Amino acid sequence: MTDDLFQHAASDRARKDAPLARRVAPRTLDELLGQDHILGKGKVLRRAIEADRLTSLILYGPPGSGKTALARIIALHTHAAFETLNAVMSGVADIRRLTEAARQRRALENRRTIVFIDEIHRFNRAQQDALLPDVENGNIVLIGATTQNPFFSVTAPLLSRSQVFELKRLDEDTLVVLLKRALTHPQRGLPEIEVTADDDALRHFAVYAEGDARRALNALEIAMLTTPPCENKIHIDLATAVESLPRKLVHYDGTGDEHYDAASAFIKSMRGTDPDSALYWLAYMLEAGEDPRFIARRICIAASEDVGNADPMALVVATAAFQACELVGMPEAQIILAHATTYVACAPKSNAAYAGIAAARKDVQEGKTVAVPVHLQDAHYPGATRLGRGQGYQYAHNYDDGFVVQDYGVPPGTYYHPTDRGKELEFKKRLETFRARRETMEKPSKSQNESNSVDKQNPRQEKPTT
Repeated sequence: MTDDLFQHAASDRARKDAPLARRVAPRTLDELLGQDHILGKGKVLRRAIEADRLTSLILYGPPGSGKTALARIIALHTHAAFETLNAVMSGVADIRRLTEAARQRRALENRRTIVFIDEIHRFNRAQQDALLPDVENGNIVLIGATTQNPFFSVTAPLLSRSQVFELKRLDEDTLVVLLKRALTHPQRGLPEIEVTADDDALRHFAVYAEGDARRALNALEIAMLTTPPCENKIHIDLATAVESLPRKLVHYDGTGDEHYDAASAFIKSMRGTDPDSALYWLAYMLEAGEDPRFIARRICIAASEDVGNADPMALVVATAAFQACELVGMPEAQIILAHATTYVACAPKSNAAYAGIAAARKDVQEGKTVAVPVHLQDAHYPGATRLGRGQGYQYAHNYDDGFVVQDYGVPPGTYYHPTDRGKELEFKKRLETFRARRETMEKPSKSQNESNSVDKQNPRQEKPTT
């Protein structure tokens, strides 16, 4: 009995000493804000929770969006046994002990076991595979929480046995509502003191929390604890809020969704000729600590993939920026990256070269084989003449405009279709002129071919061999 009293007292102290975010955590589905797309009235997940008929699921979303809070709500309302594991602290042995207890509970009590695993993405493949048999046969109902995209971080067999629900980042208005609710919550920790806050102070917390409810509540708690009460009242103004949360932190995982999503937005902004958005995403990545070399590589790719021959200088600028970033480093490298970013974003766009190589590779991969024409074959080695290699080759520089009608293996216009934009318009007009000449010009006479025998027999005498 004495032990129970001590345990109860310790538990009570732990609740009082818990952070504000934990003390005011939602206890019902209606109190969980910002996730109506999966928990609104009539939604399948809400119906499953209310009916206590959950199947295995993965909760995926950014920090502070309510994944753990939702798991606690389920624990409060389910008649099943509720067990928790932390993927950072637990191993295969812990999983086996838990699943064995679940089997016994199911056999002896006919009672289900819900297992909540926080940060499930930190489980390796062996640990995730250890869960499979018991998830498969229903010994446990798995609830996994992760900030990482589960389609990359959770094994396919486990995913196929679970439903994935994505929780969204909380918007500023939702965070303001949550903060106002915390000010009057009975468990906010200052029972004898009235706490008020200006709207602009709460808005500051909401903006700088980056959609993270926990971060916003932690900042509010700091403001409450560090503001001296006056006549049993604490008032939090904007200046206090700024002191409590002076710098906006960016949610960014260098290997996760934020990394790839920001890079994708950056590239698509340059492709869409939107230098302002491109600069924003550049700043976002740099502020979050992204490697400048990664960004420079993305600019090089965009310069060739999206600008191409519409402005060949784009690739020159991009590669120069990459080299300059290597030499200079941060923080000055941000200027170089901004220079290259805006150039590529503002340049005329063409993906004709990219589309051309994609189409050509597809033909090669699907078995469309073109034999190298005899006159294009290598003729520089002894005995090539006896084999007929290079016979009939015409050296283009010996002709007007550096052009001669000749078969190079693929009909003109098969893959490369230049646009009417930038430098590529010039290319297009030149190619159209040469194609017209192909259709109207007669091929050079036999005597002309013979006069160029040095060219055709050994191209290396007047041009490099490739």
